[in-house]
Amino acid sequence: MAPVRPVLRDHPAGITRVGAMSVLVTGGAGYIGSHVVRLLQQRGQDVVVVDDLSNSTADRTGGAPLVQLDLAVDAAPERLAAEMRERGVTSVVHFAARKQVGESVARPAWYWKQNVGGTANLLLAMEEAGVRELVFSSSAATYGAPDVELVREDGPAEPINPYGQTKLVGEWMTRAAGRAWGLRAANLRYFNVAGAGWPDLGDVAVMNLVPMVFDRLERGEAPVVFGDDYPTPDGTCVRDYVHVLDLAKAHLAALDHLAADERPHDVFNVGTGRGASVLEVVEAVGAATGAAVEPVVRERRAGDPPRLVADVGRIRGTLGWSAEEDLTSIVTSAWQAWQAARGR
Repeated sequence: MAPVRPVLRDHPAGITRVGAMSVLVTGGAGYIGSHVVRLLQQRGQDVVVVDDLSNSTADRTGGAPLVQLDLAVDAAPERLAAEMRERGVTSVVHFAARKQVGESVARPAWYWKQNVGGTANLLLAMEEAGVRELVFSSSAATYGAPDVELVREDGPAEPINPYGQTKLVGEWMTRAAGRAWGLRAANLRYFNVAGAGWPDLGDVAVMNLVPMVFDRLERGEAPVVFGDDYPTPDGTCVRDYVHVLDLAKAHLAALDHLAADERPHDVFNVGTGRGASVLEVVEAVGAATGAAVEPVVRERRAGDPPRLVADVGRIRGTLGWSAEEDLTSIVTSAWQAWQAARGR
C-alpha cells in the first residue's frame, strides 16, 4: 500500500490546512464503498462516510464517522460543505447512486434526479469547501452495446438505458468542474462487480447476478436467466466480472494518481479483460455451493447489451493496477460471505 501523503490545501476562506488526508466516501456503508473504507483505514487514513442507508447498514463503516444524508435533497450541498470543512476532507470517493438498469428504464426521471442531482450537489459542496480531488463511480453502462470484443475508453459512449446515461453525465460534470474550478477527477467505469474481500462485507442486496442466484437457491427456486438468444456463444449475456476487493484497490490507486502532475487520462475501465456468460456464472455458483443448478429462461430485460468486456490496458499502464482474482475466487468468496451473513 502507498503511504499516507501529507497534503496542503487552500480553504475558500483563505485558511491553509496541513495534515493527514481525510477522505469522504459517499455510499461508504454500501457493498463496494465499505471495501474502500476498510482499505483506506488499513493504510492509516481518516475516513468520513456519507450514506442514506437505503441499501446499507451503519455497522459496515469500520467505526468511521457517519453522516446520514440523501445527496439529492436540496439541503445536501450546504450540509456536505460544512462536514468537509469540519473534518478536514481533502478528497472524495463518490459511490452514492441508484444502480439498477431495469429500474432506471421504469423510473428514468427519478434516476436523473438521484444520480445526476446527487452528483451536482456533491460538486457544489466540494467547490464551496475547496476540495479538489474526486474518484467518481462510473459504469461500463456508459458504453451502451458496443459491437467489439474489448471495450476501450476512447471508443463511443452511447448508453442505452437511463442508468448509463446518468453515469456518463456524471463524467461530463466532473470534467466541466475541472475546467471551471480545478477539480482533479478519475472516473472509474466498473464492469460487473461481485465477490467479497471479507466475509462481513458481502453483497447483502439481492440486486446483482451472483447474490440473486444464491437467493433463488436458498428459497428452493430455479435461478432466472433473462434471455438466451443473444449473439454470444451460449446465447446469454457476457460480462466482465471483477472481484470487489480488486475494484476497491483500484480506487486507492486512482486517489494516489490524482496527486500526480501528469494525468493524461480521467476515465479508466475497471475489469479483468475476460468475459463470462450468465450461464457460466450460474455454473460457477453450482460448483461453489455444491447445488444442482438448473436455470429457467425468461424474456430479455430492457436495456441489457449482449456483451461488455473491458480493455484494461489504460488502467494497467497509467495507474499500475491489474485485477488479481478470477471468476472462481469471486463466486467462492461471495458464497462464503453469504453463508457468514446467515450464521453458517
